[in-house]
Amino acid sequence: MAPQLTLQAPLELPPQDVSDYLGRLWNGGEQDSTSSGAATFSLLVWQPSWIEQHLVRLGRLDGPITGLERSELLQAARAAVPACGLPLSTSPLAPELAWQLGQLPGEQQSEDLRGQHVDPAISLHQPRRLITLAPSLDSHQHLETLVAAYCPLPEDGPASSVCGDVVVMRGGMEALQRGLSMVNPLIPAELPCWVWWNGPLDEAPDVFEGISQAPRRLIIDTAIGTPARSLDVLSQRAAAGQAISDLNWYRLSSWRENLAMVFDHPGRRDALAHVVQLDIDVQGHQPVQGLLMAAWIANRLGWSLESSNHCDGDGISASFRRPDGVAVQFRQMPVPVGEPSTHPGSIVGLRLVCRPEHRAPLCVILCGETGGCMRLEAGGMARMELVEQVVTSSIESAQREVSRTLRGGHDSTNPLLAACVPLASRLLPR
Repeated sequence: MAPQLTLQAPLELPPQDVSDYLGRLWNGGEQDSTSSGAATFSLLVWQPSWIEQHLVRLGRLDGPITGLERSELLQAARAAVPACGLPLSTSPLAPELAWQLGQLPGEQQSEDLRGQHVDPAISLHQPRRLITLAPSLDSHQHLETLVAAYCPLPEDGPASSVCGDVVVMRGGMEALQRGLSMVNPLIPAELPCWVWWNGPLDEAPDVFEGISQAPRRLIIDTAIGTPARSLDVLSQRAAAGQAISDLNWYRLSSWRENLAMVFDHPGRRDALAHVVQLDIDVQGHQPVQGLLMAAWIANRLGWSLESSNHCDGDGISASFRRPDGVAVQFRQMPVPVGEPSTHPGSIVGLRLVCRPEHRAPLCVILCGETGGCMRLEAGGMARMELVEQVVTSSIESAQREVSRTLRGGHDSTNPLLAACVPLASRLLPR
Protein backbone atom coordinates (compact mmCIF):
# COMPACT_ATOMS: atom_id res chain seq x y z
CA MET A 1 0.00 0.00 0.00
CA ALA A 2 1.26 3.49 -0.85
CA PRO A 3 2.18 5.62 2.15
CA GLN A 4 -0.01 8.42 3.34
CA LEU A 5 1.31 11.87 2.71
CA THR A 6 1.29 14.98 4.82
CA LEU A 7 2.10 18.14 2.90
CA GLN A 8 2.76 21.47 4.52
CA ALA A 9 0.80 24.36 3.02
CA PRO A 10 3.10 25.80 0.33
CA LEU A 11 4.74 29.09 1.10
CA GLU A 12 5.41 31.58 -1.68
CA LEU A 13 8.84 33.16 -1.33
CA PRO A 14 11.01 35.51 -3.35
CA PRO A 15 13.39 33.37 -5.42
CA GLN A 16 16.45 34.71 -3.61
CA ASP A 17 15.04 33.56 -0.22
CA VAL A 18 14.32 29.93 -1.11
CA SER A 19 17.74 28.49 -0.35
CA ASP A 20 17.99 30.08 3.10
CA TYR A 21 14.47 28.99 3.98
CA LEU A 22 15.19 25.37 3.08
CA GLY A 23 18.30 25.48 5.19
CA ARG A 24 16.28 26.58 8.21
CA LEU A 25 13.51 24.10 7.48
CA TRP A 26 15.60 21.11 8.55
CA ASN A 27 17.52 22.82 11.32
CA GLY A 28 14.53 23.00 13.63
CA GLY A 29 13.52 26.51 12.81
CA GLU A 30 10.47 25.70 10.70
CA GLN A 31 9.86 21.99 11.26
CA ASP A 32 9.17 19.71 14.20
CA SER A 33 12.50 18.68 15.69
CA THR A 34 11.58 14.99 15.49
CA SER A 35 11.59 15.16 11.68
CA SER A 36 14.68 15.04 9.53
CA GLY A 37 15.35 15.43 5.87
CA ALA A 38 15.69 12.19 3.93
CA ALA A 39 19.22 11.26 2.83
CA THR A 40 18.03 9.77 -0.48
CA PHE A 41 18.06 11.69 -3.76
CA SER A 42 16.77 14.80 -5.49
CA LEU A 43 14.27 14.74 -8.34
CA LEU A 44 14.12 17.67 -10.74
CA VAL A 45 11.06 17.62 -13.02
CA TRP A 46 10.25 19.56 -16.17
CA GLN A 47 6.44 19.57 -16.04
CA PRO A 48 4.82 21.59 -18.86
CA SER A 49 1.47 19.70 -18.93
CA TRP A 50 0.51 21.63 -22.07
CA ILE A 51 -2.51 19.48 -22.90
CA GLU A 52 -3.90 19.71 -19.38
CA GLN A 53 -3.37 23.48 -19.28
CA HIS A 54 -5.16 23.94 -22.62
CA LEU A 55 -8.07 21.64 -21.74
CA VAL A 56 -8.66 23.58 -18.52
CA ARG A 57 -8.34 26.89 -20.37
CA LEU A 58 -10.95 25.73 -22.90
CA GLY A 59 -13.35 24.49 -20.21
CA ARG A 60 -13.00 20.89 -21.44
CA LEU A 61 -11.48 19.75 -18.14
CA ASP A 62 -12.16 20.83 -14.59
CA GLY A 63 -9.22 22.12 -12.63
CA PRO A 64 -7.06 22.31 -10.72
CA ILE A 65 -4.05 21.72 -12.94
CA THR A 66 -1.99 19.00 -11.25
CA GLY A 67 0.44 17.67 -13.87
CA LEU A 68 -0.69 14.11 -13.09
CA GLU A 69 -2.00 11.62 -15.67
CA ARG A 70 -5.49 11.19 -14.28
CA SER A 71 -8.36 9.41 -16.03
CA GLU A 72 -10.34 12.64 -16.41
CA LEU A 73 -7.46 14.20 -18.31
CA LEU A 74 -7.15 11.27 -20.72
CA GLN A 75 -10.91 11.19 -21.34
CA ALA A 76 -11.03 14.92 -22.07
CA ALA A 77 -8.01 14.65 -24.36
CA ARG A 78 -9.53 11.77 -26.33
CA ALA A 79 -12.76 13.74 -26.72
CA ALA A 80 -10.79 16.75 -27.99
CA VAL A 81 -9.02 14.82 -30.77
CA PRO A 82 -11.91 14.94 -33.32
CA ALA A 83 -12.76 18.52 -32.31
CA CYS A 84 -9.24 19.49 -33.38
CA GLY A 85 -9.58 17.77 -36.74
CA LEU A 86 -6.97 15.13 -35.88
CA PRO A 87 -7.24 11.44 -36.83
CA LEU A 88 -9.08 9.34 -34.26
CA SER A 89 -5.92 7.24 -33.90
CA THR A 90 -4.08 10.23 -32.38
CA SER A 91 -2.74 9.55 -28.90
CA PRO A 92 -4.38 11.63 -26.14
CA LEU A 93 -0.94 12.85 -25.07
CA ALA A 94 0.48 13.55 -28.53
CA PRO A 95 2.27 16.91 -28.91
CA GLU A 96 0.24 17.68 -32.05
CA LEU A 97 -2.93 17.66 -29.93
CA ALA A 98 -1.40 20.23 -27.59
CA TRP A 99 -0.54 22.45 -30.55
CA GLN A 100 -4.05 22.21 -32.04
CA LEU A 101 -5.66 22.94 -28.68
CA GLY A 102 -3.49 26.03 -28.45
CA GLN A 103 -5.16 27.43 -31.57
CA LEU A 104 -8.64 27.37 -29.99
CA PRO A 105 -10.04 30.37 -28.08
CA GLY A 106 -10.70 30.07 -24.36
CA GLU A 107 -9.91 31.96 -21.16
CA GLN A 108 -11.05 29.69 -18.30
CA GLN A 109 -8.92 30.09 -15.18
CA SER A 110 -8.02 27.46 -12.59
CA GLU A 111 -5.61 26.94 -9.73
CA ASP A 112 -2.24 25.59 -10.80
CA LEU A 113 -1.01 22.92 -8.38
CA ARG A 114 1.78 21.40 -10.46
CA GLY A 115 4.56 20.22 -8.18
CA GLN A 116 2.38 20.53 -5.10
CA HIS A 117 0.82 17.10 -5.61
CA VAL A 118 3.37 14.40 -4.80
CA ASP A 119 2.18 11.20 -6.45
CA PRO A 120 2.28 8.22 -4.04
CA ALA A 121 4.35 6.26 -6.54
CA ILE A 122 7.05 8.96 -6.26
CA SER A 123 6.74 9.69 -2.52
CA LEU A 124 7.17 5.98 -1.85
CA HIS A 125 10.88 6.46 -2.58
CA GLN A 126 11.10 9.40 -0.14
CA PRO A 127 12.94 11.93 -2.32
CA ARG A 128 14.92 14.42 -0.31
CA ARG A 129 13.96 17.28 -2.58
CA LEU A 130 11.43 17.44 -5.42
CA ILE A 131 11.90 20.48 -7.66
CA THR A 132 9.31 21.17 -10.34
CA LEU A 133 9.77 23.58 -13.23
CA ALA A 134 6.25 24.41 -14.41
CA PRO A 135 6.10 26.62 -17.54
CA SER A 136 2.81 28.48 -18.00
CA LEU A 137 0.87 29.19 -21.19
CA ASP A 138 1.50 32.91 -20.65
CA SER A 139 5.09 33.27 -21.85
CA HIS A 140 5.40 36.62 -20.04
CA GLN A 141 4.22 35.44 -16.61
CA HIS A 142 6.65 36.37 -13.84
CA LEU A 143 8.48 33.72 -11.83
CA GLU A 144 6.76 32.34 -8.73
CA THR A 145 8.55 30.09 -6.25
CA LEU A 146 6.69 27.92 -3.74
CA VAL A 147 8.20 25.80 -0.96
CA ALA A 148 6.64 23.12 1.24
CA ALA A 149 7.70 20.22 3.45
CA TYR A 150 6.16 16.77 3.04
CA CYS A 151 6.29 13.53 4.99
CA PRO A 152 5.38 10.11 3.57
CA LEU A 153 3.93 8.18 6.49
CA PRO A 154 4.07 4.39 6.66
CA GLU A 155 1.03 2.39 7.67
CA ASP A 156 2.32 1.92 11.21
CA GLY A 157 2.28 5.63 11.91
CA PRO A 158 4.60 8.61 11.91
CA ALA A 159 7.30 7.23 14.19
CA SER A 160 9.55 6.23 11.30
CA SER A 161 8.71 9.11 8.95
CA VAL A 162 11.47 10.62 6.89
CA CYS A 163 10.54 13.92 5.33
CA GLY A 164 11.50 15.91 2.30
CA ASP A 165 10.50 19.13 0.63
CA VAL A 166 9.07 20.37 -2.62
CA VAL A 167 10.08 23.46 -4.56
CA VAL A 168 7.91 24.74 -7.40
CA MET A 169 9.16 27.29 -9.92
CA ARG A 170 6.26 28.49 -12.06
CA GLY A 171 6.18 31.14 -14.76
CA GLY A 172 6.63 31.94 -18.42
CA MET A 173 9.44 30.38 -20.40
CA GLU A 174 11.61 33.49 -20.22
CA ALA A 175 11.18 33.77 -16.46
CA LEU A 176 12.06 30.11 -15.95
CA GLN A 177 15.19 30.47 -18.06
CA ARG A 178 16.29 33.42 -15.96
CA GLY A 179 15.52 31.46 -12.80
CA LEU A 180 17.75 28.52 -13.68
CA SER A 181 20.61 30.11 -11.77
CA MET A 182 18.86 29.30 -8.51
CA VAL A 183 18.34 25.60 -9.33
CA ASN A 184 21.88 24.30 -8.86
CA PRO A 185 22.29 25.66 -5.30
CA LEU A 186 19.07 23.88 -4.32
CA ILE A 187 20.36 20.41 -5.24
CA PRO A 188 22.37 18.75 -2.42
CA ALA A 189 25.76 17.88 -3.87
CA GLU A 190 26.15 14.83 -1.63
CA LEU A 191 23.01 13.09 -2.97
CA PRO A 192 22.19 11.61 -6.40
CA CYS A 193 19.99 13.78 -8.59
CA TRP A 194 17.50 12.53 -11.18
CA VAL A 195 16.17 14.83 -13.90
CA TRP A 196 12.82 13.82 -15.37
CA TRP A 197 12.15 15.69 -18.62
CA ASN A 198 8.39 15.16 -18.81
CA GLY A 199 7.84 16.69 -22.23
CA PRO A 200 9.17 16.73 -25.80
CA LEU A 201 12.91 17.14 -26.07
CA ASP A 202 12.39 19.71 -28.82
CA GLU A 203 11.08 22.38 -26.47
CA ALA A 204 13.13 24.69 -24.29
CA PRO A 205 16.56 23.38 -25.38
CA ASP A 206 18.38 25.92 -23.22
CA VAL A 207 16.49 24.77 -20.13
CA PHE A 208 17.12 21.14 -21.01
CA GLU A 209 20.86 21.66 -21.40
CA GLY A 210 20.97 23.75 -18.24
CA ILE A 211 19.47 21.12 -15.94
CA SER A 212 20.29 17.76 -17.50
CA GLN A 213 24.06 17.53 -17.59
CA ALA A 214 26.00 14.66 -16.00
CA PRO A 215 26.44 13.47 -13.31
CA ARG A 216 22.68 13.96 -13.03
CA ARG A 217 20.68 10.91 -14.08
CA LEU A 218 18.29 11.67 -16.91
CA ILE A 219 14.80 10.24 -17.55
CA ILE A 220 13.21 10.95 -20.93
CA ASP A 221 10.40 9.58 -23.11
CA THR A 222 11.26 9.11 -26.79
CA ALA A 223 7.57 8.50 -27.56
CA ILE A 224 6.98 12.26 -27.66
CA GLY A 225 8.73 14.89 -29.69
CA THR A 226 10.71 14.75 -32.91
CA PRO A 227 12.14 11.24 -33.45
CA ALA A 228 15.54 12.45 -34.66
CA ARG A 229 16.01 14.78 -31.68
CA SER A 230 14.89 12.10 -29.20
CA LEU A 231 17.19 9.42 -30.60
CA ASP A 232 20.13 11.82 -30.90
CA VAL A 233 19.86 12.87 -27.24
CA LEU A 234 19.50 9.27 -26.12
CA SER A 235 22.43 8.10 -28.22
CA GLN A 236 24.76 10.98 -27.37
CA ARG A 237 24.14 10.93 -23.63
CA ALA A 238 24.52 7.14 -23.41
CA ALA A 239 27.74 7.27 -25.46
CA ALA A 240 29.09 9.97 -23.14
CA GLY A 241 28.55 7.69 -20.14
CA GLN A 242 25.66 9.60 -18.57
CA ALA A 243 22.98 7.51 -16.87
CA ILE A 244 19.89 7.94 -19.05
CA SER A 245 16.59 6.04 -18.92
CA ASP A 246 13.97 6.00 -21.66
CA LEU A 247 10.39 5.24 -20.58
CA ASN A 248 9.61 4.26 -24.19
CA TRP A 249 12.29 1.56 -24.03
CA TYR A 250 10.94 0.08 -20.81
CA ARG A 251 7.47 -0.22 -22.36
CA LEU A 252 9.00 -2.74 -24.76
CA SER A 253 9.73 -5.23 -21.97
CA SER A 254 6.66 -7.39 -22.62
CA TRP A 255 7.33 -7.45 -26.38
CA ARG A 256 10.93 -8.53 -25.87
CA GLU A 257 9.94 -11.17 -23.32
CA ASN A 258 7.17 -12.63 -25.49
CA LEU A 259 9.40 -12.86 -28.55
CA ALA A 260 12.15 -14.54 -26.52
CA MET A 261 9.67 -17.06 -25.09
CA VAL A 262 8.62 -18.15 -28.59
CA PHE A 263 12.16 -19.32 -29.23
CA ASP A 264 12.58 -20.98 -25.83
CA HIS A 265 11.00 -24.02 -27.48
CA PRO A 266 13.91 -26.36 -28.39
CA GLY A 267 12.46 -27.04 -31.83
CA ARG A 268 12.54 -23.36 -32.78
CA ARG A 269 15.85 -22.15 -31.41
CA ASP A 270 17.83 -22.78 -34.56
CA ALA A 271 15.29 -20.76 -36.57
CA LEU A 272 16.64 -17.51 -35.06
CA ALA A 273 19.77 -17.87 -37.19
CA HIS A 274 17.61 -17.95 -40.33
CA VAL A 275 15.45 -14.83 -40.10
CA VAL A 276 14.77 -13.29 -43.51
CA GLN A 277 12.04 -10.77 -42.78
CA LEU A 278 10.97 -8.51 -39.91
CA ASP A 279 7.79 -6.41 -40.05
CA ILE A 280 6.59 -4.06 -37.34
CA ASP A 281 3.37 -2.04 -37.25
CA VAL A 282 3.18 0.99 -34.98
CA GLN A 283 0.34 3.25 -33.92
CA GLY A 284 0.38 6.45 -35.93
CA HIS A 285 3.45 8.27 -37.18
CA GLN A 286 5.82 8.14 -34.20
CA PRO A 287 8.40 5.47 -35.22
CA VAL A 288 10.83 5.38 -32.29
CA GLN A 289 9.44 2.45 -30.29
CA GLY A 290 9.34 0.21 -33.34
CA LEU A 291 12.89 1.19 -34.29
CA LEU A 292 14.13 0.40 -30.78
CA MET A 293 12.49 -3.03 -31.02
CA ALA A 294 14.05 -3.70 -34.41
CA ALA A 295 17.44 -2.54 -33.14
CA TRP A 296 17.19 -4.90 -30.16
CA ILE A 297 16.45 -7.88 -32.42
CA ALA A 298 19.28 -6.94 -34.81
CA ASN A 299 21.73 -6.42 -31.95
CA ARG A 300 20.91 -9.73 -30.28
CA LEU A 301 21.21 -11.65 -33.57
CA GLY A 302 24.34 -9.91 -34.81
CA TRP A 303 22.86 -8.23 -37.88
CA SER A 304 24.62 -5.31 -39.56
CA LEU A 305 22.62 -2.45 -41.09
CA GLU A 306 23.22 -1.82 -44.79
CA SER A 307 20.56 0.77 -45.71
CA SER A 308 17.42 2.49 -44.46
CA ASN A 309 14.85 4.47 -46.44
CA HIS A 310 11.36 5.92 -46.32
CA CYS A 311 8.68 3.88 -48.03
CA ASP A 312 4.97 4.28 -48.69
CA GLY A 313 4.74 7.69 -47.09
CA ASP A 314 5.73 7.44 -43.43
CA GLY A 315 6.86 3.83 -43.56
CA ILE A 316 10.48 2.77 -43.09
CA SER A 317 12.28 -0.03 -44.94
CA ALA A 318 15.78 -1.27 -44.23
CA SER A 319 18.14 -4.02 -45.22
CA PHE A 320 20.27 -5.94 -42.71
CA ARG A 321 22.94 -8.55 -43.24
CA ARG A 322 23.07 -11.67 -41.05
CA PRO A 323 26.44 -13.02 -39.82
CA ASP A 324 26.24 -15.70 -42.55
CA GLY A 325 25.87 -13.01 -45.24
CA VAL A 326 22.16 -13.53 -45.99
CA ALA A 327 19.99 -10.40 -46.29
CA VAL A 328 17.18 -9.60 -43.84
CA GLN A 329 14.44 -7.21 -44.95
CA PHE A 330 12.86 -4.90 -42.41
CA ARG A 331 9.69 -2.90 -42.87
CA GLN A 332 7.89 -0.68 -40.37
CA MET A 333 4.51 0.83 -41.14
CA PRO A 334 2.22 3.26 -39.33
CA VAL A 335 -1.31 1.92 -38.94
CA PRO A 336 -4.51 3.53 -37.64
CA VAL A 337 -6.11 2.06 -34.54
CA GLY A 338 -9.58 2.54 -33.12
CA GLU A 339 -8.51 3.01 -29.50
CA PRO A 340 -5.06 4.62 -29.48
CA SER A 341 -2.67 3.97 -26.65
CA THR A 342 -1.76 6.71 -24.22
CA HIS A 343 1.74 6.63 -25.66
CA PRO A 344 2.29 7.72 -29.28
CA GLY A 345 3.92 5.17 -31.57
CA SER A 346 3.16 2.09 -29.49
CA ILE A 347 3.78 -1.19 -31.30
CA VAL A 348 0.60 -2.77 -32.66
CA GLY A 349 2.05 -5.97 -34.09
CA LEU A 350 5.25 -7.72 -35.13
CA ARG A 351 5.98 -10.46 -37.68
CA LEU A 352 9.22 -12.43 -37.90
CA VAL A 353 9.74 -14.86 -40.79
CA CYS A 354 12.44 -17.55 -40.56
CA ARG A 355 13.51 -19.94 -43.32
CA PRO A 356 15.69 -22.61 -41.71
CA GLU A 357 17.28 -25.28 -43.85
CA HIS A 358 15.66 -28.69 -44.13
CA ARG A 359 12.40 -27.70 -42.42
CA ALA A 360 9.27 -25.66 -43.02
CA PRO A 361 9.51 -21.89 -42.73
CA LEU A 362 8.43 -20.36 -39.42
CA CYS A 363 6.29 -17.26 -39.04
CA VAL A 364 5.99 -15.63 -35.61
CA ILE A 365 3.29 -12.98 -35.13
CA LEU A 366 2.93 -10.96 -31.94
CA CYS A 367 -0.15 -8.79 -31.55
CA GLY A 368 -1.08 -6.17 -29.01
CA GLU A 369 -4.26 -6.58 -26.99
CA THR A 370 -6.05 -3.98 -29.09
CA GLY A 371 -5.72 -6.20 -32.17
CA GLY A 372 -4.82 -4.68 -35.49
CA CYS A 373 -2.67 -7.58 -36.74
CA MET A 374 -4.83 -8.45 -39.74
CA ARG A 375 -2.32 -6.90 -42.14
CA LEU A 376 0.50 -8.99 -40.69
CA GLU A 377 -1.60 -12.16 -40.76
CA ALA A 378 -2.48 -11.82 -44.44
CA GLY A 379 -0.76 -13.62 -47.28
CA GLY A 380 1.82 -16.35 -47.63
CA MET A 381 1.21 -18.16 -44.32
CA ALA A 382 -0.35 -21.38 -45.60
CA ARG A 383 2.91 -23.26 -45.96
CA MET A 384 4.57 -21.97 -42.81
CA GLU A 385 4.57 -23.07 -39.20
CA LEU A 386 2.58 -20.26 -37.61
CA VAL A 387 3.06 -19.11 -34.01
CA GLU A 388 0.80 -16.33 -32.75
CA GLN A 389 0.80 -14.66 -29.35
CA VAL A 390 -1.01 -11.74 -27.79
CA VAL A 391 1.28 -9.36 -25.92
CA THR A 392 -0.28 -8.07 -22.73
CA SER A 393 0.38 -4.40 -22.23
CA SER A 394 0.31 -2.70 -18.88
CA ILE A 395 -0.62 0.96 -19.34
CA GLU A 396 0.73 2.90 -16.39
CA SER A 397 0.88 6.57 -15.60
CA ALA A 398 4.13 8.38 -16.25
CA GLN A 399 4.52 8.75 -12.48
CA ARG A 400 4.45 4.97 -12.00
CA GLU A 401 6.87 4.45 -14.87
CA VAL A 402 9.28 6.92 -13.31
CA SER A 403 8.81 5.25 -9.94
CA ARG A 404 9.94 1.97 -11.44
CA THR A 405 13.03 3.68 -12.82
CA LEU A 406 13.83 5.25 -9.45
CA ARG A 407 13.39 1.90 -7.74
CA GLY A 408 16.17 0.50 -9.90
CA GLY A 409 18.54 3.19 -8.65
CA HIS A 410 20.75 2.82 -11.72
CA ASP A 411 23.80 5.03 -11.92
CA SER A 412 24.48 4.01 -15.52
CA THR A 413 22.52 3.47 -18.72
CA ASN A 414 20.93 0.05 -19.25
CA PRO A 415 23.57 -1.88 -21.28
CA LEU A 416 20.99 -3.22 -23.75
CA LEU A 417 19.61 0.25 -24.36
CA ALA A 418 23.11 1.67 -24.78
CA ALA A 419 23.89 -1.04 -27.34
CA CYS A 420 20.64 -0.66 -29.30
CA VAL A 421 20.03 3.07 -29.50
CA PRO A 422 22.87 3.89 -31.98
CA LEU A 423 21.42 1.33 -34.37
CA ALA A 424 17.88 2.65 -33.86
CA SER A 425 19.17 6.14 -34.65
CA ARG A 426 20.75 4.88 -37.90
CA LEU A 427 17.50 3.10 -38.82
CA LEU A 428 15.69 6.44 -38.90
CA PRO A 429 16.05 7.87 -42.41
CA ARG A 430 17.46 11.41 -42.29
